[in-house]
Amino acid sequence: MTRVGLLLVAFAVAVGLRLSLGEPDVATDIPAALAFAVALLVVAAAAGTRVPLSRRAVLIGLAGLALVCAPVALEHLFTTRPVHGSQGFAGWAAAVVFVATAEEVFLRGALYDAAERVWGPSAAIVLGAVCFALLHVPLYGWHVLPLDLAVGLVLGGLRQGAGTAAAPAITHVGADLVGWFLR
Repeated sequence: MTRVGLLLVAFAVAVGLRLSLGEPDVATDIPAALAFAVALLVVAAAAGTRVPLSRRAVLIGLAGLALVCAPVALEHLFTTRPVHGSQGFAGWAAAVVFVATAEEVFLRGALYDAAERVWGPSAAIVLGAVCFALLHVPLYGWHVLPLDLAVGLVLGGLRQGAGTAAAPAITHVGADLVGWFLR
């Protein structure tokens, strides 16, 4: 089996772990999410994934954050939807930082690197986006697939532009944190 194939199998196992540990509400089960994140990081480390952080990666990540948050922020600006409060935010935020970072280290780090070597950057971006979108279906339902696929493509483009998974990790973490208040 190829390196990409092994990484996809490991990803499927990690997702299965999260689903089995997270019953009955996978989307809100923090211990299941943390176990999933640890599994992804172990696989990424075994694959030799490195995620260098540079000023350029931070700037690209922040630009990506503005891009993915702008539609929701504009919707809140022009509607009367209330902003979500901060009760429960700290514990949830700590878990989200860890989980979103692990997803990016695996998807836009280990998997991207392996797929890029075999098929090139465009295929690596698409593969990571498809995995990202499919990952969220059992948590939130099929209706999230188009949005998560689009976000996954943006995150992959940030990875390609920055040359490191640090940029999409910054965007992903930031978007999830902003999303708490704008949901």
